[in-house]
Amino acid sequence: MHADDNLEMLMARYQEGDSAAASALIYRLSPQLYRFFAAHSGSRADADDLLQETWLRIHKVRHTYRPGEPALPWFYAIARHIRVDHYRKSIRTSTGERKLEAISKTATLPAKSDRADDLAALLAPLSPGERDVLEMLKVAGMSLEEVARATSSTVGSVKQKAHRAYKKLRETLSGVRLGDGQGGGLL
Repeated sequence: MHADDNLEMLMARYQEGDSAAASALIYRLSPQLYRFFAAHSGSRADADDLLQETWLRIHKVRHTYRPGEPALPWFYAIARHIRVDHYRKSIRTSTGERKLEAISKTATLPAKSDRADDLAALLAPLSPGERDVLEMLKVAGMSLEEVARATSSTVGSVKQKAHRAYKKLRETLSGVRLGDGQGGGLL
């Protein structure tokens, strides 16, 4: 039995108005959704806000979940859309100075030795799509098919993004270019 089979049952109960199922979903999924936002955000407050906004959106669109379908990709698709909407909004409202500050934050390692901060620093060289794929595959433990569904892409595209991300991470961690095909199976 897959560990997340229970999510589908909880989601079906939530759609029927079961508040205990809603609480169980929030309890089970909030930590990993928070990590998803924290890995892409420069601020814990932003991650908190995005998580809250995600649960509000999930509540509003819970009727769109199709019982029997995998629930985890459905949750991550909503979280990803919330993050993209937030990013677009921040671009529209930010000044050039704010953009430079954000760039400088991602270019250096965070001062705090916190797991979410360390993960964000490690993933900083990756594109947003590559970060999404790695976060879902390795942190959330989703399958290639689930990630493809959550990102509205193909399994092949997910594999390609993961491969590129692994290569960038190997290069970052080793400090050398791996153009000669060396580097082993580090990641």
